Amino acid sequence: MARLSLNVNGKRRVVDTDPATPLLYVLRNDLQLNGPKFGCGLAQCGACTVIVDGNAIRSCVTPVNAAQNGAVTTLEGLGSTKKMHRLQQAFVDEQAVQCGYCINGMIMSAKALLDKNPKPTDSQIKQALDGNLCRCGTHIRILRAVKRASGQKV
Repeated sequence: MARLSLNVNGKRRVVDTDPATPLLYVLRNDLQLNGPKFGCGLAQCGACTVIVDGNAIRSCVTPVNAAQNGAVTTLEGLGSTKKMHRLQQAFVDEQAVQCGYCINGMIMSAKALLDKNPKPTDSQIKQALDGNLCRCGTHIRILRAVKRASGQKV
C-alpha cells in the first residue's frame, strides 16, 4: 500500500492503495466516481475512458500511479444534471443514449477530441470514437451529438 495524491476533477485527492491498482478501481471504489464503467477490463470497449492531461485513456488498464502527476477528468468533472456541459446536453438533445453503458466513454473520447479539434469532420469524429463500443446502435445519434456540441450544423 502507498499513499498517492491525485488531481481528479480539479480537486486534490489522496488514496491509500497499491500503485499498480487500475485507475478505474480507485475512481469508482475509493472516490465514488461512477461515470467510468467497467466493461471489458482489456481497454477494448471504452466504457472506462477518462481524460488525463487532455488525452482519452482507458482507466481499466492504467495503473493509478501513472496518473499521479496528471490532471484526471471523469464524466462527473464535466457537468452535473443541474448544469450540463455542452457535450452532455447535446447527447440529451439528440437522444443518443439507450442503455447508457457506453456513454461515459463516448462523451469522454468526444471531449478529448473537441478540446484538440473544435470543428471535427464526421470522419474525425468516427476515428476518435472508433475504440468505443455501443451495442444499442445509436451511432448516428452519437455522431450528431458530437457535431451539435461542436456548434456545427447537424
